[in-house]
Amino acid sequence: MHKMSKRAKRCADAIKGQKRALVVSHIDADGLTSAAIICKALARAGIESDVKFLKQLDVLALEDIANQGTDLVIFTDLGSGLAGTISEYQFTPVIVDHHQVNGEIEHHLNPHLFGINGSYELSGAGTAFILAQALGDNKDLADLAIVGAVGDLQARRDGKLTGMNREILKMGEDAGVLHSEKDVMFFGKQTKPIYMLLQYSNDPYIPGITGNELASINFLQRIGIELKRDDWRRWIDLSLDEKQKIVSNLIQHCLSKGVSQRGIGRLVGEVYTLEREKEGLEMRDASEYSTLLNATARYDFSDVGLAVCMGDREDAYKRARSLLSEHRRNLVKGLELVKSLGVTTLDNMQYFYAGDQIRETIVGIIAGMSMSTYSKSIPIIGIVDAEDGIKVSSRGTQSLVRKGLNLGAAISESAAIVGGMGGGHDIAAGATIPKESMDEFLSLFNQKIGMQIG
Repeated sequence: MHKMSKRAKRCADAIKGQKRALVVSHIDADGLTSAAIICKALARAGIESDVKFLKQLDVLALEDIANQGTDLVIFTDLGSGLAGTISEYQFTPVIVDHHQVNGEIEHHLNPHLFGINGSYELSGAGTAFILAQALGDNKDLADLAIVGAVGDLQARRDGKLTGMNREILKMGEDAGVLHSEKDVMFFGKQTKPIYMLLQYSNDPYIPGITGNELASINFLQRIGIELKRDDWRRWIDLSLDEKQKIVSNLIQHCLSKGVSQRGIGRLVGEVYTLEREKEGLEMRDASEYSTLLNATARYDFSDVGLAVCMGDREDAYKRARSLLSEHRRNLVKGLELVKSLGVTTLDNMQYFYAGDQIRETIVGIIAGMSMSTYSKSIPIIGIVDAEDGIKVSSRGTQSLVRKGLNLGAAISESAAIVGGMGGGHDIAAGATIPKESMDEFLSLFNQKIGMQIG
């Protein structure tokens, strides 16, 4: 963390002494937690703040920001791809981001500037946490930083957080706000009946069980797990012996069905508990918390997600839970649609075009989830209609990244050629392009990916 602390101090010096700031952030879990960390740190430093959330930062958005007349603008979880352009405006900008960098600016905190990979070593929320530490004693905000990292899938590569994310985790554990342990990687351990954890598992996919409610129930009953007492039992209601029995039997089941050792290894990993949150609530588990936040931000209710991050456990939390139910339904519908559409395979990538049948804010999630169904040897691209053209979201794998894949660079270059704009990480990136340029863009993108991975 020392690598970035000097730069963080310079960014903090540009903030201190100001009376008010505009925080501009991205509409996902990492963006929400980034904004919340900065807003809490600013409030503790006696600085008021307003927040603006964006699907994408572009010149039109920058013009609107400039017209608001705020002297200090802090960009969190976005901005690095337009650093050069941002520097041309009259307001004082501070960029706190972890995406790939394009351009230079004085007050810019980004892991890539220090040789640290922003895809898996430090999230946007983690970068915001480092700035918060330069603004004051804000170690207790480490829990939000870890929620952002988990929401950004930064633990997926190794089954645990690594790099600077891990340093932040240690600070949170020392501060008593976080706890980490090995456990199953299934989603819903705090809130869902046990059988649903198996039914909705897609990473890894469990042959004969994933997607099948009856098979999930039968599997648990066959190995002697009591599913109900007064109510459906959750993972957190089970004894250690029961948990171990489920895991060992799942491993045997997966082996018998030919699941790879790598796939079986994803059954168990490191999970993160927020110690200040009540057991049985989504906010207790970093994975569930991040999904709850995505369900607000990606449906134009970022203010609801931010309020939850800031501590609202009443109205905002109730609204967030309602949005989460809608989000899950939409993901299921989206996956079913992609399955019915199929994918078109080019030399170096595969893609689906869903028109207006999938929201542009969740097409990236659906593309990522669809990789378990289609080829993992080439990236997958989801394309949908958007207000200002078409939205393209791409997802790769760590093995492809090791071969040289950099979706952020490829999508940025391809989008620019056809009059669009894009960027992101090596393993996941997005762009907005003119609709009439889709075929040209796909051809360019396919060529650039081919040049990267051979």
